[in-house]
Amino acid sequence: MRREKMASSTARRVTDCGQCGVDSDARWISTLMRSAVETSWQRSPALHAARGADIWKRWCRGPVKRKSDNRRSQEFSSPHYNAAHTIKGGNRQFMKVEANNLMSRLAFTKAQAASLDAAKTTLNSTSGKPSPLGVSKLDGAVNFALFSEHATNVTLCLYINISDPTKPGEPTAEIVLDPQKNKTGNVWHVCVQDIPLKGVLYGYRVDGPKGWDKGHRFDNTKVLIDPYAKYVDGRRTFGDHTKKNTPFLGAYDLTSEKFNWGDSYKLPAIPENDLVIYEMNVRAFTADESSGVDPRKRGSYLGLIEKIPHLVELGVNAVELLPIFEFDEFEFQRMKNPRDHLINTWGYSTINFFAPMTRYGSNSEGPIRASLELKQMVILDVVYNHTNESDDKTPYVTSFRGIDNLVYYIVDVNSYVQLSNYSGCGNSFNCNHPQVMELVLASLRHWVTEYHIDGFRFDLASSLCRDTNGAPLSSPPLIKAMAHDPILSRCKLIAEPWDCGGLYQVGGFPNWDRWAEWNGMYRDDLRRFIKGDPGMKSALATRLSGSADLYHNHNRRPYHGINFIVAHDGFTLYDLVAYNSKHNEANGEQGRDGSNDNFSWNCGAEGETDDAGVNALRNRQLRNFHLALMLSQGTPMMLMGDEYGHTRYGNNNSYGHDTFLNNFQWKKLEEKKNNLFRFFSEAIKFRRHHPLLGRDCFLSNRDITWHEDNWGNHDSRFLAFTLHATTSKPCGDLYAAFNAHTYFVKTVLPRPPDGKRWFRVVDTNLPSPADFVSEGVEGVEESYNIAPFSSILLLAKP
Repeated sequence: MRREKMASSTARRVTDCGQCGVDSDARWISTLMRSAVETSWQRSPALHAARGADIWKRWCRGPVKRKSDNRRSQEFSSPHYNAAHTIKGGNRQFMKVEANNLMSRLAFTKAQAASLDAAKTTLNSTSGKPSPLGVSKLDGAVNFALFSEHATNVTLCLYINISDPTKPGEPTAEIVLDPQKNKTGNVWHVCVQDIPLKGVLYGYRVDGPKGWDKGHRFDNTKVLIDPYAKYVDGRRTFGDHTKKNTPFLGAYDLTSEKFNWGDSYKLPAIPENDLVIYEMNVRAFTADESSGVDPRKRGSYLGLIEKIPHLVELGVNAVELLPIFEFDEFEFQRMKNPRDHLINTWGYSTINFFAPMTRYGSNSEGPIRASLELKQMVILDVVYNHTNESDDKTPYVTSFRGIDNLVYYIVDVNSYVQLSNYSGCGNSFNCNHPQVMELVLASLRHWVTEYHIDGFRFDLASSLCRDTNGAPLSSPPLIKAMAHDPILSRCKLIAEPWDCGGLYQVGGFPNWDRWAEWNGMYRDDLRRFIKGDPGMKSALATRLSGSADLYHNHNRRPYHGINFIVAHDGFTLYDLVAYNSKHNEANGEQGRDGSNDNFSWNCGAEGETDDAGVNALRNRQLRNFHLALMLSQGTPMMLMGDEYGHTRYGNNNSYGHDTFLNNFQWKKLEEKKNNLFRFFSEAIKFRRHHPLLGRDCFLSNRDITWHEDNWGNHDSRFLAFTLHATTSKPCGDLYAAFNAHTYFVKTVLPRPPDGKRWFRVVDTNLPSPADFVSEGVEGVEESYNIAPFSSILLLAKP
């Protein structure tokens, strides 16, 4: 198959090349013969004939008419060749004879070749400039620049005045770049006159060494997306099966004026210690009919904007969007496989690092409109550790691999599986290669300057800490460059400090006092204590007080730890208290995918149940988790849907379900509005307004008192503490206690400060609305009887 593609691409180059034209009939005939006949020694004569028909159709642009269903014969017709010729089955030698007969009757003259070339648009061009990479305006014309260190031939493909971007067809113009005139260093460039400054689709054919064993993956039969394309066009509607195989191409707009952010607009400047992050998915937030959003806006940027009042009511002040870089939701359906029923809804499979997801725009209006809608809205979840192009077993070549595999990916040419896979997705982006590092930095700057993004969470960020051979670096150039980049200086930088290659850096991620981290140890320790595991009391105290064991070094602060109980990958908060085991059968991998180490507890029944006692316990546990999260020093992050108890029915890896499993259920929210949602909202707002929570410095002994004299008691599942009002802002002390025992614990309360009494703010064992009263309820005695698996919060007031 690879030889077949190489031969076909050679034929295309000889015909389309503006430099050599068709100077030799024999050269063209030899190439076409090799494409049609020589490439498949073990293939049947019928398949040889079919391939020959395909090549003839491509070059002559004429219809191919199948004469029989068994594909034993093919008829060719073309405006350039009026006679019909039928290739019939036979042995390989017979095929050579038939092919020779065909070639002898297809001797093109130069005039005929010229008429074929005239079918393409002829454009004037100059050599252009190598900078900036991508597309830019140059003296009223359009400059194109592409980096490829190992390419030997580059052709710019332009699609001008395309009426339907989902059916671009063949390029309307192809410009073969002359390495003597159109190449500076490793950058190929050309400036094209007289083409529109917007509305043009484009891509590149790139050729180079064919040494598979050397790590190259060039294939100039494919039109590739420019890594620096600011927009990507193709399929316009999310999940449109009729356009499943639509190719993706780059697009540009050099005419738009700067976006009007409004006279009163100011860049987001929320201090990190004040953040309460809401992790969410753009599409899933409003895709369900229950959202009440206009069908044309469901699952879009505008749909999210319409529902911002919900986020305000909840109390969060930052949203962390799952990936919104362009991705292909049908990537699992490219070939027959156990997952070919899935649709990628999470987006962790980047096609391009500059282009916003087109199909998140409303009303299927394309990439430019989607870009404008996004600007009306943030912390982005970004994926620079791998791309959509998969592995060598199931390659999906759309851009980087075909442009320069050895540059853009970590490759081990001495390994049978050459592409290193620290991402778990088949490839690893070569982020600390100088050229790739500059691409990543340019992409981030683009999102900050063009879209006013407030921060980034880097998926599997430890993969970005590896050198070009995959070895871990103590001072990764890319991570350091981001920490010191002036344009990124106002942005929050958040690392997921591990990768799938075993590099685990929680508390030790290279940070330069700038980087925050997802605190995976917080997640695990909180889960284990709340569900009643023994020996977790000391760990809980450490996590509640800001994980000083991880972050109290150099000039790091508590807010550099992102505290979370659940996130998109794994159980929802409800499923954490409703399932002991994952239930991922719907994913098509026989339950092998998803984490097995969930530290979950179903409270007495697996999944949905009518048992009132089990459901009551689950409701307490949901509140216990959320209260602990909001009382902890550090930056809290919650998951979309947890405010009403969203369930994925035990699926802890729901990346491929564009259904109710992931979609926000607005009717369920209404059902929980006066109980669970109310508790979550009150807890968030209490945290944001109380000075003792969300500190920017680690706690000292004068800031906190632990009411514990037996830390070594392995069987103790009770912890209580008081936060003292030592800040300059007037406020009352806070007393909190967590009981993970199966029985009541009667605890003697500490004496409140002089002139004050204890008021009950929270008791998760009480029904709503008594479970959370922000101003506090008086009448608290000298002791408090705390129910099994429940927690309390008291406030000292006059």
